[in-house]
This record gives sequence, structure tokens and C-alpha cells, in this order.
Amino acid sequence: MRPTPHSGGTARHPRSPRLRRLAAASCLLAFLAPALPSSAAAQAADPRAADPRAADQPVCNKHCDARDPQYAADDHTAATASLYSRTLALHLSDNDVMGWASIDNGNPGDEIWLDRSFDGGQTWASGSRLGATKTPDGSRGWRSQMYNVDDWNHAGIGALRACGKAGDRPEIACTPWKRTTWNSWSRSTAAATALMMGYHRDTGKFAGWWTSATALTSLIDNIRVSGMPSYTYAISTTYDKLRGEQDGDFKNSYLDDTGWWGLAWVAAYDVTGEQRYLDTARADADHMHDYWTSACGGGVQWATDKPYKNAITNELYLHLNASLHNRIDGDRTYLQRAEDEWSWFQGSGMTNSGHTINDGLDNSCKNNGQLTWTYNQGVILAGLAELHRATGDASVLNSARTLADASTSSTYLNPGGTLHEPYEPDGTGCTSDGDSFKGPYARGLGILNKELPDHPYHAYLDKQAATLHADDRTSLDQYGPHWAGPFTTTGNGCQHSALDLLNAASQG
Repeated sequence: MRPTPHSGGTARHPRSPRLRRLAAASCLLAFLAPALPSSAAAQAADPRAADPRAADQPVCNKHCDARDPQYAADDHTAATASLYSRTLALHLSDNDVMGWASIDNGNPGDEIWLDRSFDGGQTWASGSRLGATKTPDGSRGWRSQMYNVDDWNHAGIGALRACGKAGDRPEIACTPWKRTTWNSWSRSTAAATALMMGYHRDTGKFAGWWTSATALTSLIDNIRVSGMPSYTYAISTTYDKLRGEQDGDFKNSYLDDTGWWGLAWVAAYDVTGEQRYLDTARADADHMHDYWTSACGGGVQWATDKPYKNAITNELYLHLNASLHNRIDGDRTYLQRAEDEWSWFQGSGMTNSGHTINDGLDNSCKNNGQLTWTYNQGVILAGLAELHRATGDASVLNSARTLADASTSSTYLNPGGTLHEPYEPDGTGCTSDGDSFKGPYARGLGILNKELPDHPYHAYLDKQAATLHADDRTSLDQYGPHWAGPFTTTGNGCQHSALDLLNAASQG
């Protein structure tokens, strides 16, 4: 979050000029693929900018494009649509990772084809109409050839839909976008695959700066908990593309941004064992430490040029330093920093009487009473779990449990029993900072839940995940901002937050 201090160090509403500038600078990643209606009015327009691979380059994986469906290893109808009494169907073969289109109950001259998208249904190749064919004379139904869903040779993560026309009529109907179970065999792997549909390999980013860091962490966590290695390439790609940006080694003037990246590289080290990631995490922690000041008795300030002491920066500092200690033999430096942080945080006043954490401190070093963002309730839990691993201090876990009990039972944060950010706007494409907040909350709660011997928050996480999956999901397992529904839009922040929850719930 970017809480801009003013009149006593309080945080502005998330629609402040600072946030609007950050949102505009972020890649507007709105890979929305709604279940498209069958009416012609919604379908007649040509798609937007196209991926040329789908237009004129056949894709070859297990098999090459344009394979006869009679050779399909299996067949299930994934989606249907209707148009003038015709039934359009998208067929998928999970074992072949291919699909084809069919049209039935029609007339000769009816047309059927496939669209293929490599960005979650946002764009597809204009005019390609894969396998386009017409119902022959004497028949009332027909089918296209089979085409690959994915382009494995180019890391193209795809989706198909079946589209068709009734004779010479101009209206077009299409099924919803779907894909096979390849890399989507569970709730969490399907969400990870949908997240990767919006990954930009050319830049190494998912969206903006810090939101790319936390999305990468979500992806890495899924690699670890699901055992699916298919998207491991994103780790090195992101590192190599972005290491030289801003202040280098993923440091910049905002210390919370640096903390998010440091934790991403700790996670990368855990799944790859590559020392360069741990070294970068150390550089990030050291950069944050340079801005531990005596103001308000200690703590890391928000930015190199902003003395504001806020919760998220210090929670990330705690989590990062404790994590580093647990991975560096013989360390005392990072442990001491983590212990100093927790000692200061406990006495800082940022935790209110209801045991939830406000945004930060005002100019008189008092709790500023600003919103209790969900991520401020979660990152601290992960940090305390790591600190407990480091010290074995039972009081640390007791404190974490008190905080977790407060946030999971808060009717303000959980209206109707489902986690809800203090604001959840529509129409942003999930590109605002706040769209990324619930993910770190679920991630932190899951880390603590594993650390506690009785795993007391599994039921809460499981309930949240079940609600999310039932009420806030597209046909491509893309998720929106409102976990209790209805689904409205999707994008990086909403998607990685959903993945964080599904990862946490899957760990038991």
C-alpha cells in the first residue's frame, strides 16, 4: 500500500494522487475472459490485437494442429452455446491437450471454428478461425479438426472456444473459453496457470513493481505446494530481466517494495537452491536496515525520503530478516534485527485494542487510526512464524495466535464470513494496490497455521477457498476482487491473491 503521510502522518484514501499515479504506471493487466453470450451483438466485433502464432503458425506439442478428432485419446464437452436452434460445442481431449469445435441441429452451410487465445481470452488472432469448416450437403452437423490448447515451445498458455454461424446470417455465437486439465488439475494449479496467462516474459513482470514481486511469490509457493514445475522459468526470467532496474538488486526508494522483493527471492531460493537469490534477499534486507531510525523509538521508515513509520514496511522487515536467519548457517545479524523489530513493533502502538493493526503512526508517534488493511493482519503472522522457528519462543506464537484470532473473527474484515478488503473497487482491472492485499493475508495465515501444532485456521482457510471457488471465478479459473461474489473483473492483483488463498488452503 502507498499510504501518503499528511497532517500528522495519516494515510490518504487509496484513490489518492500517489495511488492513481502508481496505478497508471502499472501494466494494465485485465485478462478478462467472461462467459460470452451466444447473441450475435456481443460476438460480431473482431478481436483486438492478435498473437500472430495463432494466425499462421501451426503449433506442435504432442501432436501438431489440424489433427483428426477420430484420433482423440478422450473427448468431453467442455462448453456449449446456442444460435438459431443450433448447438455449438467445444470438445477437449485432456490427454492430447487439444480441442475441436462441433455444430449440431443445423443445416448445410453452417460454419464452425475455434478461437485460440494466449492471454486468457483478452485477445486472439484476428481472422484466423482455426479449423473453419462448413456443414456439408446432406448433413445437419459437422466438426472442425483438433488444435492445441497450449504452445509449449513458446511458453504460450492457451485457451480455446468454439464459435459458429448459421448459414449466411451475420450473427456469431461462441462458447466460453476453456482449457484442458494440463497444468490445471487442481484449484491451485488452475489458478496458477491463469496467473501465468498474464505474465509478460519480455519484461519479466506480472503487472507493476511490488505487485509483480508478490505475484511471483504466489507462483513460487504454488510450485512448492503443488509440485508443478512448469512455470519455474518465471523465476529466472524475472530475476534476469529486472535485477538491474531501479536501484539494482530489487532495491528502490520505497522500503516496503524492497521487502516484497526480498521475500520473493527467499522463496525462489527455497525451491531452486540457487545462492544468487539468497544473496539478493540479503542485499534487500540490508538496504531496509539502512533506514532503521530512532524516530518513534525505532523501526524502518516507509521510504528513503519519507520518515513515516508504517506497519507493512516493518512487518516485511521482520519476516525477511527472520527468514534469512533460518537459511543462513551461523547467522546472528539477521536474527538480532528480527528480534529488535518485534520488540519495537509490540510497543509501537500500531496494534489497536481489538488486536488488529492500523496503517501506521502519526507525527506524535501514536496509532494513526487508519484502515486495518488485510495484508497488515497477515504479513506479521508469517514473520512471527519464522521468528518462532528461529528462537523457539512460545510467546511469539501466542502473540501471533492472538492477532490471527482477531482478524479471522473480525466482522469488519469478514462481513458475512468472507474476507473483504476495506475497499474493493470494480472497474480497475484488479490493478490497484489494494487488489493485492488479501493474498499476503491468506499467505501469512497459512504459514502460521502450519507452524501451530493444532493448525487452528485450516477451517477458516478452507471455507474462504470454497467460497472463492464457487462465487468469484470464470471458466478459466480467473478470479475477481470479491471473494463472496459476484465476479466482476480480473487481473494480476486479484489473481495472485486468489492463488495465495488456494495455496494456503491446500496445505492443510
